[in-house]
Amino acid sequence: MGNTDKHITVLLDEAVEAVLTDPQGVYVDGTFGRGGHSRAILDGLADEGRLYGIDKDPRAIAVGTELAERDRRFAIHHGSFIELDEMLEGTQVDGVLLDLGVSSPQLDSPERGFSFMHDGPLDMRMNTTEGESAADWINRAEEQEISKVIWEYGEDRFSRRMARAIVAAREEAPITTTRRLAEIIAAACPTREKGKHPATRAFQAIRIHINRELDDLIECLDKALEVLKPGGRLVVISFHSLEDRIAKRFIRKHAKGDELPSWLPVREDQLNKRMKPLGKAIKPGKAEVDANPRARSAVMRVAEKLV
Repeated sequence: MGNTDKHITVLLDEAVEAVLTDPQGVYVDGTFGRGGHSRAILDGLADEGRLYGIDKDPRAIAVGTELAERDRRFAIHHGSFIELDEMLEGTQVDGVLLDLGVSSPQLDSPERGFSFMHDGPLDMRMNTTEGESAADWINRAEEQEISKVIWEYGEDRFSRRMARAIVAAREEAPITTTRRLAEIIAAACPTREKGKHPATRAFQAIRIHINRELDDLIECLDKALEVLKPGGRLVVISFHSLEDRIAKRFIRKHAKGDELPSWLPVREDQLNKRMKPLGKAIKPGKAEVDANPRARSAVMRVAEKLV
């Protein structure tokens, strides 16, 4: 395993402790990555237990395939976590774990195009076997669409300036590398945030758009609720405020139950409450952040299915 395949799993102990309620149960790791959470779950599973891993990344699937060959309790599926219901084929599970965002191996591999720290082809696809690359999109999208993506997913106030600069630059030559895109965006940004490259938010936004990360998360949460057994746990680790907001609102919605007129006389058990949050949001401690600075933005939320 090369240096670009090294990944430090965030909130490892906390996530496994939260999701693993029955050693003989069935679980889904919807974002296998390099298998940190999966291996820890398998360590706590009995022989009768079962774990399914899912990932879009072909490199992650290669790691998962090796693990599946060594451990009959584990199976890996190449695809999006929105396919978990199809993969399970009606099986109800005791826990679903989602560790969102991009893994260190993806960020640290220049050929993947996720980061501007190293120059490489502008790809950004988590599943490199299908879909439109970031270069394909950035060279065909309308200026208004580019601006909207950078604003909505990156929350960058200079999104219009950046989109205008991108469209002007691609008229001279197609934008095909991470370095060139980062330079175009940086030149269009009139101010600098201390300690942050001006292209950080835009790169993040483009990646989210290319991989449909927020749309897939919304769809996956609905499906996760359906495949969980009563008493089953949903654990979501997010690294972006928009992801965390989606998870928080989803749990709150199903913990609150049906929206009914205030004057309508109903009992508590008639509100169709389907989940309950377990504790407050959990964040990495100082020691973990010091050891792995990429953990600093992580937020974990845990909920249990009621009915």
